[in-house]
Amino acid sequence: MKHLFVTDMDGTLLGRDSRVSSRSAEIISRLSKSGVPVTVATARTPATVEMLLEDTYINIPAIVMTGAAMWDRVSQRYMDVMYPEADAAWRVMCCCREHGVNPFVYVLRDDTMLEVYHNGRMNSREWKFYEERCGLTRKRFIFDDPHAYEEPLAGTVLIFAVGEGRAIESVAAELMADGRLSVSSYRDIFNPDVAYLEVFAAGVSKAAAIGKLARQIGADTVTVYGDNLNDLSMFAVADDAVAVDNAMPGVMEKADRRIGANYEDAVALDMAMCARAEGFRV
Repeated sequence: MKHLFVTDMDGTLLGRDSRVSSRSAEIISRLSKSGVPVTVATARTPATVEMLLEDTYINIPAIVMTGAAMWDRVSQRYMDVMYPEADAAWRVMCCCREHGVNPFVYVLRDDTMLEVYHNGRMNSREWKFYEERCGLTRKRFIFDDPHAYEEPLAGTVLIFAVGEGRAIESVAAELMADGRLSVSSYRDIFNPDVAYLEVFAAGVSKAAAIGKLARQIGADTVTVYGDNLNDLSMFAVADDAVAVDNAMPGVMEKADRRIGANYEDAVALDMAMCARAEGFRV
């Protein structure tokens, strides 16, 4: 039997400081080196995943950008990328403009580097988002490029926005009926006046990527860990859906089990407990 363990990052594996603790990094690295398949499934891009997992060894690809791609940490390349149709992506841009939303447009120019386009004045949340990522490798920000609003950008993988909740949710409501797109909108867990928008190709989800990865490695059991509503898709396909103690109420309701909080190394400790129960010496 092969048991795949997949954890969300923010609010789940990452602690209060939005980092992987040294204890969790040591436990997960030991599990991976012992042959236990462990990985992350996150909305983040490889640029931040690599930074956050710098001291953590995982032995299989990471699921990144909510499942729009996988990232091979050995070869440092994107795998299994899913792109929305060009005219569908263009519709997203037009809809955002109509509602006063200026999104970040993620474009994959090759299988190693993302270009992130943004036009217009940035709100405080967008500035914070940019400042936390502007110094990273594997990601380059491009501002106020007129071509980005004149025609669809080839290689678009993700259209992302953060801002006032009602405006973001209005955009999402208009786009959700488009069968060519996968649309997710959710409120900030710390500030409910702020919402996030993620738009991908149809069929993109953490759940779909987990299913693909499980088939690739021959896993017949899957345990997932999460805290937010955007983790519910992977809860639905898991054999064992686990909520951390700080998870949102809607996530708690769908979980099979509940463990300690993200700042208590609960995910790594639970993985180790499960692996020991299956005979691994970790």
